[in-house]
Amino acid sequence: MITAEDVLDLPATSRVVPAPRLPLPAGSTTSVSVVIPAKNVAAYIGETLASALAQGEITEVIVVDDGSSDTTTAIVRAIRDPRLRLMTNDSAGVSAARNLGARYASGEWLLFLDADDRLRPGAVAALLAAARGAPRAVLVYGDYNTIDSEGRQIGRRGLLKGRRKPSGDVLARLAAGNFIVNGGIALARAEAFRAIGGFDTSLRYCEDWHCWCRLAAIGEFEFAPKLLLDYRLHTANTMNAAVRTPKDFFPAIARVFDDGLILARLPEGTAAGLRQAAEVHLVTYSAMQAVRFGRYRDALAYLGMVGRRSLKSLPRAAVRVALARLGI
Repeated sequence: MITAEDVLDLPATSRVVPAPRLPLPAGSTTSVSVVIPAKNVAAYIGETLASALAQGEITEVIVVDDGSSDTTTAIVRAIRDPRLRLMTNDSAGVSAARNLGARYASGEWLLFLDADDRLRPGAVAALLAAARGAPRAVLVYGDYNTIDSEGRQIGRRGLLKGRRKPSGDVLARLAAGNFIVNGGIALARAEAFRAIGGFDTSLRYCEDWHCWCRLAAIGEFEFAPKLLLDYRLHTANTMNAAVRTPKDFFPAIARVFDDGLILARLPEGTAAGLRQAAEVHLVTYSAMQAVRFGRYRDALAYLGMVGRRSLKSLPRAAVRVALARLGI
């Protein structure tokens, strides 16, 4: 069986190419629409919007309220900026909210920002600069640091200076595990996003990973090695990371590896190995989150799950969990 590590050494001729990839427009437009799904985020939405509207390269910011019962919509309406639009989604879920905003967005590029996160100064400019150097890219992404519910920095990801993530044909690596993590660090080409059908509303978790994999199946990605986002970790965020378990993520694994578009673009004979790598990745992620929220017994149990799937992967998983405890 070919493993995820083996995929990286495969020659290009082993890749299946059943159809031409999506043609990209030749124009040089750099309009950016930010889509923010929001539900009961009155404590954070003002700060999030300020961080987005401070980016001069942004054409519009679309907030899609998903049935808030607090003052979220009142805060949005009180902000006077011609680029800001408010839509309602009537509690249809975060994926449906993002899809609705994207449907009405006018920008060539889409950025999906969570309503409790903050874009760092110059984030969109950095992504657009990377996009100009990669005209075939359907998605351009960077990196993030973490903050707590009060906005204090808790991550030490700045220590990872010089770290490179994949560019170009990234599908095999992405199928083995979501290295993008948060949509707030990425610009997706709007035409490509609509071509692959947007986010799958049947998935409750990891719907972004599935979407990125479908995008990677039709075009290239480009990495911008900069910290672009303050990603807020707290018990009330969308994923409620403090209580998530590996089984919450397994439906997304099944969806990714039952997706005809993705499977047709993976190197021959790699799907089984990549699926195992994805399971290891998400169980490891669960252990990392458990450690961040002080659930050490759960973290050890999840590392045991990693070992049962792949003893070879256990040392690296343990290192990642230890680094998560240090905010890296």
